[in-house]
Amino acid sequence: MTHERRIYVLLTDTGTLFTKMIRMVTRFPLNHASIAFDRDLREVYSFGRKNPHNPLIGGFVKENVYDEWFDNVDCAVFSCTVDSSVYYRMQEQMEWYERNQALYKYNLLGLFGVVFNKEIERTNAYFCSQFVASVFEQNGLALADKTAGLITPGDIGQSKSLELEYIGELRQYTSRIMSETAFVKTA
Repeated sequence: MTHERRIYVLLTDTGTLFTKMIRMVTRFPLNHASIAFDRDLREVYSFGRKNPHNPLIGGFVKENVYDEWFDNVDCAVFSCTVDSSVYYRMQEQMEWYERNQALYKYNLLGLFGVVFNKEIERTNAYFCSQFVASVFEQNGLALADKTAGLITPGDIGQSKSLELEYIGELRQYTSRIMSETAFVKTA
């Protein structure tokens, strides 16, 4: 008997100058992609800024969506059901990335490849949607009919492999989930 688990994909728009430039190219309102292993978004991973105040230094990050950096952020939360072995394998991948994050950098050049529809592969470097798509791809789950190095947050948002759970303000989502969790604990 196999057990199934849910994997979540979070798309956000933080409203920074960098994300505004990405939006101009992709024409999609949400321009950052992350992968999460829990409905309340406590385990969220991506490639992005190492320091919210410095857009030039990026790499693998464990994101805290409860931090003030994510106040006033629009989002969409998607999910899909996977076999528990896939779920745990993906979690182990995140643990590996976290332990080895010094080896990884942000694939800024890869973003230019997306603009020209020409994948630019770099060793140990990802941009956010490339990372999310790669993790899914490595575990036998395609998010789009493109290679990971050309996938945008918009492609992820239109993926037939994912189910939309929520769209709106991130704070409203986290507040609702926390209220539901508190209700279940007291019931």
